[in-house]
Amino acid sequence: MEKKNPISASELGTLWLTYQEKTMILRILEYFIEKSDDQEAKNLMGGLWQELHFYVNEIKTLFENDGIVIPMGFRKEDVNLEAPKLYDNGFDIMFLRILKELSMGLYTINMNMAYRKDVMAIYQGLTNVTQRIYKLSTVYLLNKGILTLPPNVTLPKTVEFVKNTNYMKGFKPLGDKRSLNTIELGILHHGIETNNIGLQLITGFAQCAENKKVRKYFIKGLELAKKHIQTYEEILLEANVHFSATSGSIVTTSTFPPFSEKLMMYCICLLNGFGLVGSSFGAMFSLRTDITMKLSLLSKDILLYGHEGIELLIKNGWFEEPPQMEDRPKIIKK
Repeated sequence: MEKKNPISASELGTLWLTYQEKTMILRILEYFIEKSDDQEAKNLMGGLWQELHFYVNEIKTLFENDGIVIPMGFRKEDVNLEAPKLYDNGFDIMFLRILKELSMGLYTINMNMAYRKDVMAIYQGLTNVTQRIYKLSTVYLLNKGILTLPPNVTLPKTVEFVKNTNYMKGFKPLGDKRSLNTIELGILHHGIETNNIGLQLITGFAQCAENKKVRKYFIKGLELAKKHIQTYEEILLEANVHFSATSGSIVTTSTFPPFSEKLMMYCICLLNGFGLVGSSFGAMFSLRTDITMKLSLLSKDILLYGHEGIELLIKNGWFEEPPQMEDRPKIIKK
């Protein structure tokens, strides 16, 4: 048998994070499957549950073989299958699609930090699962009329080059700004789409949170999502682009929590990181200075909100500590 290298620190870190994320998604899927009244959606989520469960066990086995403690992650006590339906009309698949979008980016980073064949095999398998489920989710939502397509534009017929640096200027006191390019339009559409889903998710969490500080944190996140949507829509309206990437899904009036507050808080913190990357990506690839500035300011808001969430997790004893490097100065002093 081929001798394996000891697991590296980077591999341990990414596998630990993957275990946290996947056990959270399994609990969310269990609730959504239980409450779904659409057989196609149930089949889609049920198939994903089986595949993610397989890879969670693969990570467990790898940890056990290397003598690594199994993380706690999220367990059966973090979901209440008896809780009433909190979301309706396709929200389960809308949220599933967002989670798969997030996972695609994470697996790319994780694969870049993997050196052992068995670790790379886990991320390769998870990538294949994620891309397939993302495609199936998108087709499902389009067929149901829940997902809104980005707007169309007049298709280019010739190759053009930017003539001068005025192309980048967005703060003109006089005169019109240049029209949005399709890259900027795509970034803004995606920002509205993802924040709409986040708005609905955190509205449901705020309704059923029992801890006052946690509820206050969710309400703050709700207002932040509204601010993001408003910023994106204002840019589009200025450019005479009239559309709204809204979802047909709804939040019910239930106030009974389907998930533990630990799981809900971790979920929002995970999505904060995704939102921070998205805003930074948009700021980097937008070539109009006013859009870059607005997206950068939104990134700052997400960063501060994310730090507040981590502090709340720690204060409530919900933040599982990642594996640590040895504290050499402390060891030497002893």
